Amino acid sequence: MCGYVYTMTSKRTKFTFQTREDSTTRYHCCVPKCAASARCNSALSFFTLPQGDELKLKWVTNIRRDNFAITNHTRICSRHFMPADMKEPSNPQGRRRLRSGAVPVLFEWNHYSLPAPRPGVKEPREEPDCPSEEPKEEPDSPSEHSVDVTTRPDHDYCSSAEPGALDWALSVIEELRAENAALRRQMEEMAISNKFGLERFAASDEDIMFYTKFASYAHLMSFWSQIEPATRDIVHLTRAQTVRPALPTSLQPVDEFFLFMMYLSLGPALKDLAHRFKIHQCTVSRIITTWANLLYTVLGAIGIWLDEETIDQNLPEVFSEYSDTHVILGCTELCCQTPDSLLLQSEVFSDSKSHSTFKGLIGMAPHGPVMFVSPLYQGSISNREILKRSGLVPLLQPSMAIMVDEGFLVEDLVPCKVPAFLRKKKQLSREEVRKTQSIMRLRVHVERVIRRVKEHKLFSTEIPLSLTGCINQLYAVACVLINYQDGPSVKAGARKGSLCLT
Repeated sequence: MCGYVYTMTSKRTKFTFQTREDSTTRYHCCVPKCAASARCNSALSFFTLPQGDELKLKWVTNIRRDNFAITNHTRICSRHFMPADMKEPSNPQGRRRLRSGAVPVLFEWNHYSLPAPRPGVKEPREEPDCPSEEPKEEPDSPSEHSVDVTTRPDHDYCSSAEPGALDWALSVIEELRAENAALRRQMEEMAISNKFGLERFAASDEDIMFYTKFASYAHLMSFWSQIEPATRDIVHLTRAQTVRPALPTSLQPVDEFFLFMMYLSLGPALKDLAHRFKIHQCTVSRIITTWANLLYTVLGAIGIWLDEETIDQNLPEVFSEYSDTHVILGCTELCCQTPDSLLLQSEVFSDSKSHSTFKGLIGMAPHGPVMFVSPLYQGSISNREILKRSGLVPLLQPSMAIMVDEGFLVEDLVPCKVPAFLRKKKQLSREEVRKTQSIMRLRVHVERVIRRVKEHKLFSTEIPLSLTGCINQLYAVACVLINYQDGPSVKAGARKGSLCLT
């Protein structure tokens, strides 16, 4: 570019001509037989070669330059593009741009005349001749700069690149495509590994057992396939049991179920689950309450109380001496947060645990499955009172027998038989000792069921009072899920047959 510098003195004023170099003036067109330069020629635009491999290959093929080495300074001028391939700037100081997919097609060798360069400022211009009255003669042959419309092809389809260069370009394209596919697969694997959901642990039964207490991923998905129809019309609930419309979340229903099982199994803080699943803490609370009520409804609709015929068909051999046993009962206490009210403290305080507790009754069949779960009561209530309120007594028949703990005195409350422990004796005979030990050995199976319930960390720690609104649902779901998470509690000598969803 050129510019003028204006200077002034006290006596005279003078103009000084100064030449200024700019980086854009160094550009030259790379097309053979084209001498276009950016120096003192502002009417032309110079474009770099495109980044895409296929489009760049078309440009290189049309340019027809031997041993063409492309650098950062390689440019091609606007003379070699059709006018429709360029976009004019919206303002006078803007730059012309090429349209997407534009390819240079105007060259000397395809008989297209390039526009004559503009004359310089100091070069003399020839005056046009005056028009004469005589008609001009038609030339016998086309001039040097004429355009042969009939013979000039629209595009340079006949030109071809060197075979070696074309093969090299195709091999580079194939390598780039393979690399692109490998990077896509790697990105998908990284996305799955960074996402904390069920799909991330699908290949590890050990992780599934740790997070959900289900024996394997296939076992978990078998259970999910049976409850999935109930999730299609799900309604979200809050801890206050207030119905809210089903707001869209970033989690799929199966991942919401996975979050709920994690909460039961590990008992983590809501904030921890919110960080893991990348959702809000309030959303975690709503998901837990919703799924507790959903599973409580779905699993509660399945009758888990078994009739006498089913019990007889699946009675283990270890119960042959007490073949009329129908259910084994046991009470459990769950520690809870101590309330501030003194009245509530007196109601939930347990003398046996010396702590505030919730107390419930569990009944299991001799072959292992849980067949009765009572609601949770305050810790100060007695075992007899729980049995009265639980609704179990109307289910018992005179032909049945139940097994209870030694201090569980219910003989006068139930219409069925209760194998009695031998009490009020200072010395027991060998036969009496054997009988007492056999009853205790069989009744201990209900303690194993209770232990499996408390393997859910939510119930092995102090339960916050904020869960009071849904603690019954959480407890009942945890007890019934034992029938599906793993095998029965009584395995040795048990006959075939187990409870399953129908």
